[in-house]
Amino acid sequence: MAFISHYNRFCFFVLLMLLRIASAQLSSDYYATTCPRALSVVRSSVINAVVKEHRMGASLLRLHFHDCFVNGCDASVLLDDTSNFTGEKTALPNVRSLRGFEVIDTIKSQLESICPGVVSCADILAVAARDSVLLFGGPSWTVQLGRRDSTTASLSDANTELPSPSLDLKDLISSFSTKGFSAKEMVALSGSHTMGQARCQMFRDRIYNETNINSEFATFLKSNCTQSSGTDDNLSPLDITSPVFFDNAYFKNLVDSKGLLHSDQQLFSGGSTDSLVTTYSNSSGTFYTDFANAMLKMGNLNPLTATSGQIRTNCRKTN
Repeated sequence: MAFISHYNRFCFFVLLMLLRIASAQLSSDYYATTCPRALSVVRSSVINAVVKEHRMGASLLRLHFHDCFVNGCDASVLLDDTSNFTGEKTALPNVRSLRGFEVIDTIKSQLESICPGVVSCADILAVAARDSVLLFGGPSWTVQLGRRDSTTASLSDANTELPSPSLDLKDLISSFSTKGFSAKEMVALSGSHTMGQARCQMFRDRIYNETNINSEFATFLKSNCTQSSGTDDNLSPLDITSPVFFDNAYFKNLVDSKGLLHSDQQLFSGGSTDSLVTTYSNSSGTFYTDFANAMLKMGNLNPLTATSGQIRTNCRKTN
């Protein structure tokens, strides 16, 4: 019995050490000696891209999200199709909507010129997302670094693992729960919709058929999103109040029944997350803190580290 007790303690100790090692594989100063200019290169490139087109900030944030939610933060979303696999760019949640690839290409090219084979595409996505939020007046967080890049991608996983804008609250909670997020973290991350735009095709059914929508808001949207498929690609801001700022107006809009997507308004529609939306609508500080913590957690979803994966020299293809 004594032997079993000591053996169990030993196994627990080994497991604890493995967990500590895993959590230590990412660090904020990962490139401090190997590429000390890495973060400044990313930031300057993001600034230039956003100055050229304000919408790009939201696009870069979305790229990171769509990367991490499909088999972890491994830059698989950036891979073009090959003869061996069909990438994620043509998945239903991504096709004709995911953008910012050229900005990542520019950043990668600059980093390869000063630190060849050092900075991963997955880390570029994580840092660019943080810098985009900060540029629009949102919170900052210390990005953990040291991810490596995948050598494959999955169209089928991208089609099934990314939450749809048509999901009801129960399914939204379930979708995020499978990635380890609480309902609170799901609501906080949804606050990223204070930036960016959506295509008419994504919200047409809501403005013409749903009743939990502000009537004046719906009428306004219908002028740019008719029932004809000819307006499918017309854009409207996810946050009608302050579309070029990262703030808590998104949640105030939900309280006023002005959520653009069905999934947005589900967060405030008589369900279990109403109180969270109310809290965030009244306190931008609380939202900022919870959002930053949730983003930090998202960036740690199943990263490839140590000898797993590779450091791509071109983010669009494997080495």
